[in-house]
Amino acid sequence: MRSLVLLVLLCTSFPILAAEPPKATPADGWTELLKSGPDTPWKKVDAGWVFAEGVVLDAENGKKLKPSGKGDVWVNGDKGRLPDLITKQDYKDVEVHVEFLIGKGSNAGVKFHAVYEIQILDTAAKKGELTGDFCGGIYPRAEDKPAYHHIDKGIGPKVNAAKPAGEWQTLEVTFTSPRLNDKGERMTKAKVVKATLNGQLIHENVELETPTGSNWKKKEVATGPFMLQSDHGPVAFRNVKIREIK
Repeated sequence: MRSLVLLVLLCTSFPILAAEPPKATPADGWTELLKSGPDTPWKKVDAGWVFAEGVVLDAENGKKLKPSGKGDVWVNGDKGRLPDLITKQDYKDVEVHVEFLIGKGSNAGVKFHAVYEIQILDTAAKKGELTGDFCGGIYPRAEDKPAYHHIDKGIGPKVNAAKPAGEWQTLEVTFTSPRLNDKGERMTKAKVVKATLNGQLIHENVELETPTGSNWKKKEVATGPFMLQSDHGPVAFRNVKIREIK
């Protein structure tokens, strides 16, 4: 009986400590790419980048973006034209997650090996045949001379999943690199295994005959950098991450 009373006194005399909730950790294998300073994963970050808390369309000119505060949203300057962001590291097979916001009529892109492009473009209201020049399309091949022009239609997305300019959008892509033999000859093609735009499937198991744009004649390699295109118009990025597929 005395033991029972003592136990009750002990339990009521000392507060019961609740177990601490587990601390949140990044998803396994993901690398956050939007870092500046000495630990940046990019070869070069132009001084014109604005690191904002938020961003909206400029009320006086919807082709421009208006950043506010200080934070983790990257905005490509006042004019919307800065050198592209290219990773220091080369990658083989990867998954990427990119959140972006563009101005009216603006143009950007994500590029694997810096030569295979998924288009970012203001095409929410665009009608007609779905080509590689829609948001989420695999960009057409092109020639630079006598003036820049497409020489094919690229590969259009399955659906036009683009949101209007000024809204945040999410692009997720699984990409596998071409396989080369010891002589550097291609054995299997680069492939967009899966891509979604704003939660809608836009590509599945699409083999790439060549690099895209004016890079289409370039020799393919087994690994290459990841790139965010930022020299074609106002664009903002947030929560950009990459994960290697082993």
